[in-house]
Amino acid sequence: MTKYRQLRDELERSNHDLEHAYEELQSLNEELETTNEELQSTNEELETTNEELQSTNEELETMNEELQSTNDELQMINDVLRLRSDELDSTRSFAASTLRSLGSAVVVVDADLKVQVWGPGAENLWGLRADEASGRAFAELDIGLPIADVMPILQRTLTGQPTRSKAVAEATNRRGRPVRMLLECLLLRDDEGGQRGVIVVMNEAPEQP
Repeated sequence: MTKYRQLRDELERSNHDLEHAYEELQSLNEELETTNEELQSTNEELETTNEELQSTNEELETMNEELQSTNDELQMINDVLRLRSDELDSTRSFAASTLRSLGSAVVVVDADLKVQVWGPGAENLWGLRADEASGRAFAELDIGLPIADVMPILQRTLTGQPTRSKAVAEATNRRGRPVRMLLECLLLRDDEGGQRGVIVVMNEAPEQP
């Protein structure tokens, strides 16, 4: 009987241990299922993120192509501007050489009677540099020419009444010497015939006999 009881007790302990092990296995299985669901969710999130990254990469590639195209266009525009700048510099140099060759004080004003061209002869005659005169109103220039007497001539020429006119003015050159100046004003027109400004050519008037 004692041996039987011992065997029964061992059997009960074994059954209890088996039940406990089964419960632990059941709990572990539930944890594994939960972990598997979390891994599945994480995998779906990673797939979505990968798709978004792929889409973003395609957008970046498209943007890069557009930027490259824009850069090519800007480079082309820059080349054209550089060419135009070289042509403009050449034109300005040619114009300056032409003005120097004329030996006259040549000034060009626009439709607002602001100085656009102040030739070398004008610099030498009045002692005012081109960078000091350009862009300024002709009426505001501080030179030895009686501006108040000259302005009406410029205004009449600008209106085309007449398109070419001459006048003589008593002036003082940059050395302080009195000079009689012969002013020739010519209306400057654009391609459509509109008034662009006035060309003023100034030379010392010949002495009267």
